[in-house]
Amino acid sequence: MSKPVNPYAIGLFLVGSLVLLIAAILIFGGGQLLKKKTQYVIYFDSALNGLNVGAPVKLQGVQVGTVKEISLELDQKASRIIKPVVIEIDQEMVLDSSGKPFRAATTFEERQQNANQLIEAGLKAQLQIQSFLTGLLYVEFNFHRDDPLKLTGINYKDLAELPSVPSTEDQIRNTADEILTKLRQLPLEDIIKDLATTLKAVRDITTSDDLKKSRAALAQSLEETDKLITTMNRNLVPLLNNVNATVTDTRTMVQQFTRDIKPVLVSTEKTLDTANSLLLDSKHSMNSVEAIATPEGPLWQSLEALREAARSTKELTDYLQRHPDSLLYGKE
Repeated sequence: MSKPVNPYAIGLFLVGSLVLLIAAILIFGGGQLLKKKTQYVIYFDSALNGLNVGAPVKLQGVQVGTVKEISLELDQKASRIIKPVVIEIDQEMVLDSSGKPFRAATTFEERQQNANQLIEAGLKAQLQIQSFLTGLLYVEFNFHRDDPLKLTGINYKDLAELPSVPSTEDQIRNTADEILTKLRQLPLEDIIKDLATTLKAVRDITTSDDLKKSRAALAQSLEETDKLITTMNRNLVPLLNNVNATVTDTRTMVQQFTRDIKPVLVSTEKTLDTANSLLLDSKHSMNSVEAIATPEGPLWQSLEALREAARSTKELTDYLQRHPDSLLYGKE
């Protein structure tokens, strides 16, 4: 007879198994279930070939989340295809200025407010290639302040929307398309015709007889110029030698003149000193003459007396001429 099964033991076994299962999930799952995460939606214009669920989401090269969902919606009214990509951001991977994780947004308003702050900062998403061999893509967030802001405004599962910018490949492709469009708009046929006409004119000029004659005349002129330069070089060497000899003789003559003129200059300097002394003596003599010739000096007084005597003599002579008998009878 078999022993009956104890229900209590079965319950303990089930509870223990459940505890072990939860512990295994927490240990091997890296505690992902307990982490605070926030979801956002992004709309990419380019093809999503190579982007898979679980692809990393990076912020300037640091993984901060993963791609949670990739959907495809057909807007029949606008005749367009919408590709919402839901990403999940780990709040503990992004810290604030105090070193603490950002508080997880629990409501749509809080998520939209956080998204608006990121948008104002210029943060935009872009598809990048993980490996050129596999072609897998990932989502890279970076600050693209100069790129225009594009938001669809579509409400997808009450998730806040983050903007995106075209990938590098799409930008190159768009630039190439613009260049091709501008090239198509150019009048290539007219340009080719003008170029052919210009080339023909250049060929006619290069093969013309006038150009050949001009080339021959130029060659002859160069040859004559070469001969003239050779002749000038032959004549110029003796001339330079003569000039050199003349300069040497002139230098020798100047040196000899300098030696000869030095005694003359010394004698002249002595003569000038003697003349200077004579001038000083003459100056003293002139000063003496000036002192004698002043109105108060004796010479001036003598001249005054002599003038008075001459005047008196003249008066006497005039009187005698008028009265010669006064010598006999005296003055009346």
